[in-house]
Amino acid sequence: MRDAFEIRATDGMARVGRLTVPRAGVTVETPALMPVVNPNLQTIPPRRLHEEFGADILITNSYIIRNTEDLRERAEKEGLHEMLDFPGAIVTDSGSFQLAEYGEIDTTTTEILNFQHEIGSDIGTPVDIPTPPDVSREQAEEELAATEEALSDAEAVDTGEMLVNAPVQGSTYPALREEAGAHAASTDLDVFPVGAVVPLLNSYRYDDMIDVTAAAKRGLGADCPVHLFGAGHPMMFAMAAAVGCDLFDSAAYALYARDGRYLTVRGTEQVDELAYLPCPCPICTEHDPESLRALDQRDRENALAEHNLHVTFAEIRRVRQAIREGSLLELVEERARAHPASADGFRALLDHAEQLEESDRVSKGTFFYTSPESARRPEVLRHHERLQRLETPGKLLLTEFGEPADHDHDAVWRVEPPFGPFPPSLSETYPLHAETPDRLEDVAYVAAADGVVSLAEANPETEFTLGHDDWPAAALGTVPDDVETEDLSALGE
Repeated sequence: MRDAFEIRATDGMARVGRLTVPRAGVTVETPALMPVVNPNLQTIPPRRLHEEFGADILITNSYIIRNTEDLRERAEKEGLHEMLDFPGAIVTDSGSFQLAEYGEIDTTTTEILNFQHEIGSDIGTPVDIPTPPDVSREQAEEELAATEEALSDAEAVDTGEMLVNAPVQGSTYPALREEAGAHAASTDLDVFPVGAVVPLLNSYRYDDMIDVTAAAKRGLGADCPVHLFGAGHPMMFAMAAAVGCDLFDSAAYALYARDGRYLTVRGTEQVDELAYLPCPCPICTEHDPESLRALDQRDRENALAEHNLHVTFAEIRRVRQAIREGSLLELVEERARAHPASADGFRALLDHAEQLEESDRVSKGTFFYTSPESARRPEVLRHHERLQRLETPGKLLLTEFGEPADHDHDAVWRVEPPFGPFPPSLSETYPLHAETPDRLEDVAYVAAADGVVSLAEANPETEFTLGHDDWPAAALGTVPDDVETEDLSALGE
């Protein structure tokens, strides 16, 4: 187990954790946001990020510092913490972004890690190759090999108490991402960024982001703290946390402010087009859109950046609370309704329901069915797997209604979409006391029928009867032929 990371609560692949950063002498609660601080242009001073917004960790670029004479001299003389005036943990990037943008940089992993250590970085980064999406597999493999060589070089550097990132690359090839994750986890490095996802996020390919991150997680293992590089918009924090990401970095709060953009958990608005400020943060309670627009450019940019930070940190806290409550997937569903790309991402997440279920806790509060995707959640999958382990009597009635006054079955079990059948003894256990709407989609009944299939296949000697409430043809077509079905909808009229 990695000593620096402790998991305190889980919900699916999401977790609330504690990342101990020994060189900084701080422990960061995750999921955590790392504001990006441009060493040449600080929109919000780092001290304010800590004191007013609660930032315990930030990220800056050591390559820019190293290649800017006055910054390098200050960092070498004062140390990074003094130069930035930040008491929390400081992560430094290596120049890999510049490598991706310009094709080459004038440093190596050994050189940049030694420099990061010299200036007082708390978490350093080697020079990996951020392979963009959709390149040829040959290119992805070659560049992944170069990244893995960089990790080997990083292991050889004496970094003392400075933690070191082990980036996970592999482009849009899940098999390569999983391989890269396994290789990174086999090193003695400490934090595991999933790299080169910014192009996916910028083009709203949330489904592809989920697939490559889930693949990386399969290789990494549970004790690895995961950083989703470049993921800074609050609308996708819940989804990224659900696929197992613990750290996010955001330059969006400042970049969007310079462009007059106003962040919300549902997307981004142009402040010039707003008639109201739909947010309770200090900026939005002190201003209306007209007074915000009337500020001079610098003050308006600062005000927007502050609003963007308030929204972003509030969503991080909301995600943490949801994980502790066991309601994160409900939050993801809510966020998924805001944008078609988010809906695609949520559906992709549920394609990995078996992986989610492996770390999902058995008992939570109440299961809320809020969309057709609820029928595909890992709790439904787990119930179907549990059904395969239950013994049944010789003759069993499965019914959506109560036990008939007169029947010749050996037992009567309840059947409820989307879970399917369960014995009375489990009726008050999670998730079977779920809150479901009266009007369900066909997919919920198909999921319930899948539960009937699981139970029937595990108990071939039992004679089953299914008493249903006008189930759709798609669900009834899933029920095995040897299960007798009876439409009891007239009983409910």
